[in-house]
Amino acid sequence: MSEANYDVIIIGAGPGGYVAAVRCSQLGLKAAIVERDTRLGGTCLLRGCIPTKALLECAHVYDKARESAKYGVITTGVSLDFTAVQGYREKTVATNSKGVQFLMRKNKVEVLSGHGRLAGKGKVSITAADGTVKTVESKHVILATGSKCKDFPGITIDHKQIVNSDDILEIQKVPKSLVVLGAGAVGSEFASVYASFGAKVTLVEYADVILPIEDEEVSKELEKIYKKRGIDVRTATSISKAEVAGDTVKITLTPKAGGESVVIEAEMLLVAAGRAAVTGDIGAAGTGVKVDERGFVDVNEFCQTGEPGVYAIGDIIKTPWLAHVASHEAVLVAEHIAGKHPHPIRYDRVPNCTYCDPEVASVGLTEKAARAKGYDVKVGMFPFAANGKARIMGSEGGFIKIVADKKHDELLGVHIIGPKATELISEAVLALELESTVEELFHAMHPHPTLAEAMGEAAAAAFLGAPLNA
Repeated sequence: MSEANYDVIIIGAGPGGYVAAVRCSQLGLKAAIVERDTRLGGTCLLRGCIPTKALLECAHVYDKARESAKYGVITTGVSLDFTAVQGYREKTVATNSKGVQFLMRKNKVEVLSGHGRLAGKGKVSITAADGTVKTVESKHVILATGSKCKDFPGITIDHKQIVNSDDILEIQKVPKSLVVLGAGAVGSEFASVYASFGAKVTLVEYADVILPIEDEEVSKELEKIYKKRGIDVRTATSISKAEVAGDTVKITLTPKAGGESVVIEAEMLLVAAGRAAVTGDIGAAGTGVKVDERGFVDVNEFCQTGEPGVYAIGDIIKTPWLAHVASHEAVLVAEHIAGKHPHPIRYDRVPNCTYCDPEVASVGLTEKAARAKGYDVKVGMFPFAANGKARIMGSEGGFIKIVADKKHDELLGVHIIGPKATELISEAVLALELESTVEELFHAMHPHPTLAEAMGEAAAAAFLGAPLNA
C-alpha cells in the first residue's frame, strides 16, 4: 500500500541528505527525509567531523593549559579528565543533532524513521525498527546513504583492542600506547589527539609520506613536527599481521621496499585505512541505478543516476568524501530538480582540511600535479615563524605555499600547514573560484597583525620573487 506523495524523498540524513531536504523546501518542493539512525546528522555529525573536532579542541586546550606559564598564566595541577572529555564530545554531538531536527521542523520536512530503499518507479519502501514496512511515493529520490568504516584485509577488528574510527570515539580511557594504521586525515587527526592526551602513538602509512593527497612539502613538514611531538611515524610501511595477546596487540610492521619485518606491541590498534560506500541495500537491482564493484553509484555532472528521477550524492559517488562536498551536491541536485539550471560542481576547487596539530588545508593543484599538467610553475612560500600573530599565539610551525603559473600569473593551488589553516584556506578557495591572479591576491590588503597576512606574504613571494617580511 502506498502512502503520501512527495516531490522529493531523500534517503539519508547526513550533511548531504539534510541539506538537500532544506534546499528542496526552500524551493517550494514537498520533501521528506528517511533515516534509520535514531538521531539525524549522519556519519559526519554523529561519528565523524563533529565528534573528532570536539576531541581535537579538548586536546588543544589541554596542550595550551600545560604550557600556559610562558604566557604568564600560572596554573597548577593541570590534568586530563577523560570522562569529562567524552562528555563534552557527546554533548557537542547531541546539540548539533538537535539542530538538524530543528531545521527539519523549521522547513516543514517530514522525517520518516527506518531503512529506505528504492521500491520501483517513484516509490521508496521504509522498514521501521520493528520490521513493519510502508511504501511512499515521490517524483524524485535522492540517495544520500553515506559511508561506513572499511575492513582491512588480514586484520580482525574486535572493537575492543583492535578498533575502527567509530569504536575509538567511545573508549573510556586513554590507551597507554596506540598504533594508528593509515595516515590520511582520519588517522592523522586521531594520532594528534591521543599524542596530546598522553598516549605513546605510532602512525603507520603505506605511502611514502603521511597525508599523501597533500603537497609533498606539507606532508614532510607535518611528519617533522609529529616526530618532534613524540609521534613515531612509519611511512612506506604496512601492517601484515595484528593479533590480540592478553592486554596488548602484537603488530607486525613490514617495509614496502622489502627487508625485515618487526613486531611491536601496543595497548590498542586503530584501523583508519579507508571507508566503504553504503549501497549494499538501496534497492538498486532492476533499476537504472548502476553500482560498480566498489559500491559507488554512477552519476552524471548533475548527480543523476541512470534511473529517471533518482539522484545520488555524497560518499556513495566518486567525488571527494567530504561533508562540504556532499552539501554542495545537495544544493546542486535540489536546484536541478526545481529547474534552476545550476552549474556543475568544480571538483578541482574542493578544499581539503585536516584538523590535527598543526592544521593542514589545501585547495587546487599541488606543485607536483601542476608540473605534471605542463604548467611552467612558480612557487611562493612564507613561514609562520615570520608572522607576528603566529608568534603571539606560540604557533610558529608551518607555512603557506602558493603554486602558480608563470606565463599568466594564474593561481593554481594553495597549501597551508600551521595555525588555523582550515580557516585560512577559505580565502584561497574564493580566489580560485574568482580566477584571481597571484598579483591580485598580493594586492588584496590583509590586516595586521593576523595570520592571514601570511597569505599576502606568500603571494608576494610568488609574484615579486620574495616576501616582504621574511
